Amino acid sequence: MLAIFRKEIQSFFTSPIGYLIVGLFLLLNGLFLWVFKGDFNILDNGFADLSSFFLLAPWVFLFLIPAITMRSFSEETKMGTLELLYIKPLSLWSIVLGKFWGALALCVIAVIPTIIYVFCISALGITAGNFDLGVVLGSYFGLLFLMATYVAIGLLASVLNENQIVAFIIGIVLCFLLFYGFEALSTLFNDGATRELLSRCGAKAHFESIARGIIDTRDIVYFVSVTFFFLFLTHLRAKNLSK
Repeated sequence: MLAIFRKEIQSFFTSPIGYLIVGLFLLLNGLFLWVFKGDFNILDNGFADLSSFFLLAPWVFLFLIPAITMRSFSEETKMGTLELLYIKPLSLWSIVLGKFWGALALCVIAVIPTIIYVFCISALGITAGNFDLGVVLGSYFGLLFLMATYVAIGLLASVLNENQIVAFIIGIVLCFLLFYGFEALSTLFNDGATRELLSRCGAKAHFESIARGIIDTRDIVYFVSVTFFFLFLTHLRAKNLSK
């Protein structure tokens, strides 16, 4: 697994895609949070907090993570190098998990520079350092789980089709449906219990729950379960391709 992980990281940063993804993520967030006028602009909100960033980041990653993962299996299948991985002394789970951790590591690298935003809002407050650190840490924690889920979905999309563009589109659609689809569906019902149940089936409700700074084991179990479910489907599909 470690060999696949290193291979994925090297492939990201020996080509422009790694730098492009990290740069694009930081550029989009920087523009919406600090430059463009609108609901996400921190300077216009009047409050020194990062809630705007954690509202925006899931939507940015919804497009960027499928762009990261679309080549994971699609390119290998198209170029015929996937068969070479199968004949090496590596288990199929090692291949899947190596690609998973490699893509997730790139996402984490993209997020690390945003820690500077924490120091910015600390300095912007009327009283320096007057912000809720627990909420910020919880939000980063929730974003990490959400990124892992997006990566697992992106890998499944990549293994389903050898065309990278198709894999990219499938990844975006699946990520959108999981993040916002259930909440949108819940608005069609008037019954409060039904709406709550449907909403809790989506990732948005669980992400927002963790982002409040309260770590609930139910939210963690949700993200871990969903991530493993999509990784299992990826493994199952890759296993069929190896036959």
